[in-house]
Amino acid sequence: MSTSLRLEQVTPATIDAALELRVHPHQERNVAPVARSLAEAYAFGENAWPRLIFDGDELVGFLMAFLDIPWNEERDPDDRRSGLWRLNIAADAQSKGYGRFAVEAVRDELRWRGERRLHVTWEPGEDGPGAFYERLGFRTTGEVSGGQVVGVLDI
Repeated sequence: MSTSLRLEQVTPATIDAALELRVHPHQERNVAPVARSLAEAYAFGENAWPRLIFDGDELVGFLMAFLDIPWNEERDPDDRRSGLWRLNIAADAQSKGYGRFAVEAVRDELRWRGERRLHVTWEPGEDGPGAFYERLGFRTTGEVSGGQVVGVLDI
């Protein structure tokens, strides 16, 4: 993995490249496109934390964290969580450590904000990213959210 990895905010100069970012075709059912994520970031305001992942000058991915959102207000109005909402690594940039970098960056940001857990959800199945998250130390909670597996990592 490169030492020139960094996160950047989406700006007018980077928006077109962000919108063109594509995962492998077989992964498209597992993660929303960047355009949807940016629309959700706009709607959720300060509770969304979208960032582009660069290796040098090359855009290699996109991530979005969620910050202190109600998890299930009907069951427990005090259950607020933070975690990784989206992770899109460009098809030609996968298996190079960028996903791990992204998860670690979100972990570090949440830790800085005083959080103790990083949550994530993923599509179950062979093509889903469950094995990736489990290799990084996430454990399943037994919960399901929108048909997705819920995982948590103590940070």
